Amino acid sequence: MNKFAIIRIRGKTGIRPDIKRTLDLLRLYNKHHCTIIEESVPNIGMLKKIKDFVTWGELNETTFKELLKKRGRLPGNKLLTEEYLKEKTKLQFDEFAKAFFSSQAQLNTIPGLRPFFRLKPPIGGFESPGIKKPYSMGGVLGYRGDNINILINKML
Repeated sequence: MNKFAIIRIRGKTGIRPDIKRTLDLLRLYNKHHCTIIEESVPNIGMLKKIKDFVTWGELNETTFKELLKKRGRLPGNKLLTEEYLKEKTKLQFDEFAKAFFSSQAQLNTIPGLRPFFRLKPPIGGFESPGIKKPYSMGGVLGYRGDNINILINKML
């Protein structure tokens, strides 16, 4: 099963209540927050509903591992460390990433890990037409396939 990374691009102003509720269900509370979901019919429906506020695509293992290392946070805004992960799950970052993509482990397997990742604005900025156009027309929003990994690496 594919894992999708979703990044919220647009802010909070002027959002309809049903779209705000969907963003909250996906834990995309602010701009540049990222969350990871599995490919399923309900999740695809939610993505179609919020397509004008987020970008998403298929996540790969190496990007997921970097996301955990650099942006995984524990209570008190502490960074997720290799020692903490090994103590709680008996796995290292590489092993946990493999288990996560083979559906043997979930993010909630790590006790206290926040279910979303706060990212920085991308180095070099977004694509030129801005954040109001779909990715297929050269913009930022909507489905971008494997290119989500490039964007996430720019935002780490």
